[in-house]
Amino acid sequence: MKKRLILLTAILLSAFIVRSEATQNGNTGKNRVNLVLSQPLTLLWRYDSNLTLNLTPAFDQNSVYLPLVGGTIVSLKARNGQLNWRSEVGGELSASPVADEERLYVASETGETDVARASIRHAKGTVRALGREGGVTQWMRTLAMPLQGALLLANGRLYGGGSDGGFYSLDNRTGELRWSFKYSAAFNCQPVLSSSRLYAGSEDGNLLAFEEQTGRLLWRYKSKGPVRGPVAVANDTVYFGSGDGYLYAVRSSDGKALWRKRTGAGIQSVARVGDSLLVASLDNFVYLFSLNGARIWKRLLPGRVSAQPLTASDGALYTPLSSAAGVVLGLHDGRPVNSLPTGEEITTSASPIAVGDAIMVTTEHGLLAFAQPGDRAAVTNHQ
Repeated sequence: MKKRLILLTAILLSAFIVRSEATQNGNTGKNRVNLVLSQPLTLLWRYDSNLTLNLTPAFDQNSVYLPLVGGTIVSLKARNGQLNWRSEVGGELSASPVADEERLYVASETGETDVARASIRHAKGTVRALGREGGVTQWMRTLAMPLQGALLLANGRLYGGGSDGGFYSLDNRTGELRWSFKYSAAFNCQPVLSSSRLYAGSEDGNLLAFEEQTGRLLWRYKSKGPVRGPVAVANDTVYFGSGDGYLYAVRSSDGKALWRKRTGAGIQSVARVGDSLLVASLDNFVYLFSLNGARIWKRLLPGRVSAQPLTASDGALYTPLSSAAGVVLGLHDGRPVNSLPTGEEITTSASPIAVGDAIMVTTEHGLLAFAQPGDRAAVTNHQ
């Protein structure tokens, strides 16, 4: 009886833990909050701004960092949305930022006019580390072209791929270049690090695997469409989606093809949930596949999904474009089990995140934070 009680307690506790994988928003480690996606969630607070971007906010345990137009980052208290600080780095932010307990890391692009041909502007890239307390620049590195997609922070390194095919590894404390790799096509992806291998997708359809410490190219696998979303890794297998509409499974050691499964359109979202894969296709469908490629279910959403989902033990939150609410799908059969009304049409591909006891959704006019009823703070912030 005692053993049964302990087992039941463990199951109940696990059901109240929401896990957001680091690869969905560039943050390292796992983000846990005491919420269940299938239970009622109400608006906790909102931060109003007409300057949001198609970039996922960064976060740490206490704060969320919202990227805005004009190279601006605002730091907000996660519990109530109050403003901590506002920093303007110049240019335009070009990749989803990432944060740890000491710094916020942002990538931006600046335009320079060609003096001989005044109408032509050349984009240059910068990467900065901002202090998490006041947003003051601690170091900055200039790159030939801006980084795109999302930054990844792992094991004291900052990773990102650029529009010129450059892929970079920087020391997160100093900005010192650890290694770089020059590829023939642009990167616009969300890198993933697993078992000392770094995975990054390219615009020419290749998935590239690098050695973490040296940047040596281990292998690449060619698909027929751009590879932009993060990969999922399980059982020595790498799973990824391509713009050609296929879900691929390749061996992590050498990139050898294991299988592929077709969906109805290009794929930008693949997320592992237990022993299954959630796959969102641009034909408005979400699919659940087993790790061996068997399709378990498919579910039509009210709009296309270009953002990564926020996953939990009881469901997955998607933010379909052109809809007016985030949709939580149950993992068992894909049926909608909850919704998060945004009050306006969703037009951004920024992914939802979980910080503390709140789930946050970026809209065209700001950031919304949802929580279980009873935690309402009734705070509205205006830029």
